Amino acid sequence: MKETRKIKAVLFDFDGTLVKLNVDFPAMREAVLDLIVSYNVQSDGIGNLFALEMIEAGRELISRLGRNRESEYLAMAYGIVRRFEMEGAKEGVLIEGVKEMLAETKRRGIKAGVVTRNCRDAVGAIFPDIVEYCGAVITREDTERVKPHPDHLRTALRALKTSAPGAIMVGDHPMDIRAGRSIGAFTVGVLTGYSEKEDLVRAGADLVISSAAALVSRFDESGISTTCQ
Repeated sequence: MKETRKIKAVLFDFDGTLVKLNVDFPAMREAVLDLIVSYNVQSDGIGNLFALEMIEAGRELISRLGRNRESEYLAMAYGIVRRFEMEGAKEGVLIEGVKEMLAETKRRGIKAGVVTRNCRDAVGAIFPDIVEYCGAVITREDTERVKPHPDHLRTALRALKTSAPGAIMVGDHPMDIRAGRSIGAFTVGVLTGYSEKEDLVRAGADLVISSAAALVSRFDESGISTTCQ
């Protein structure tokens, strides 16, 4: 039986969902870890964290030294992350069909927003006209707590003047799915990034589709079909 969900807004992850940025995340994490170690702190247990979480863990360790070096450290750490993001953006490309899908979303009166842990300059470098398609672009500079913290998504929804029960979260990583579920949104996993279908399902995705562009085929007159195919 076909099921249709009436929605008011769609939130999208960026890297792996709307674009291919080709960021070398392992090298990024290694560079951040090297920086932390340079402060002569014990970094055991943080090497497997995502880069942004590693930066925060490093800040806490460095703050215990009592030398007021946190600001210096944070500037260098985020400088490392930005460098890798901008390098990735140089060769980044929009995923096929994304602009057409966003245009159709807008035509149907459905609001679109982006929630990304990337910096704003990297987003603009690869998708300079993104604001023509999305009513909210919330980068890490625009929120105190990045996803998977729900505040990141709530910031986007406030900007779009809508609420979670009428929203869909679309992403390529289990983090996106968990973030969407944490606010009560319908969650859609896409297979254009780093995760397999099984990973997204285990994270609790309500639906898994081939790409964000495939949302177009889900549109009907009353909303978006949420029936698994």
